[in-house]
Amino acid sequence: MKPIIAAGMVLMLAQYTAMAGEYQDRVEKSRSTVNEFMQSLKGELQAGMQQGGPVNAIGVCKLTAPGIAGTYSAKTGWDVGRTSLRVRNPDNAPDDWETGVLNSFEKRKAAGEPVADMEFYEVTRHEGEDVFRYMKAIPTAELCMVCHGEQLDPEASKRIKELYPHDQATGFRPGDIRGAFTIIQPLASE
Repeated sequence: MKPIIAAGMVLMLAQYTAMAGEYQDRVEKSRSTVNEFMQSLKGELQAGMQQGGPVNAIGVCKLTAPGIAGTYSAKTGWDVGRTSLRVRNPDNAPDDWETGVLNSFEKRKAAGEPVADMEFYEVTRHEGEDVFRYMKAIPTAELCMVCHGEQLDPEASKRIKELYPHDQATGFRPGDIRGAFTIIQPLASE
C-alpha cells in the first residue's frame, strides 16, 4: 500500500473514532437526562396518586410534566420532551422523524426486543440544521395503567375527557410502548 493512501486511511480512521467518541458522549448524556426526567416524572406521579388518586395524577401530568421537560431543556440547552404514536396532549405529537423511530420501536417489540432496552439516535437535519437526535422508549408500567389502560376509573376518564378532548392515549397494556422520551441536541453551538 502506498504511504499516502495508508496515511489517508489512518486519518479517516482517527476522524471516525473521534466522531464516534463525540456521539457516544452525546448518547451517554442523553441517557442520563432521560433517566433523571423519568425519575422526576415518576416521583411526581406517585406523589400525585398518593395525594388524590388518579384524577390528581392526571393534573400532575398536565401541569407538572411539561415543566419537568422545560427544566431539563433549560439545564441542557436541548429540546427535551415526550411523544407517542397515541398522544394525550396534542402538543406532544411526534414529528416525521419521531414517528419513524416510534414505528421502528413497534417493529423491534414485535421481533421480541424488550421495550425497556429500546433507544435510537443519529445525526440528522431538523429545521434546516444538523442536530443529534435521541429517543428512548417508554414501557407501559402498572402505574401507567390507571390513566392509560384499557379500564379506567370513571372519574379519571371524565377528567381526561375534560382536559384532553382528543385523547388517544388509552387502551394500553403493561409492556406496550407508551411512547418515548425525545431529545434534540444542536450541533452548531459547539
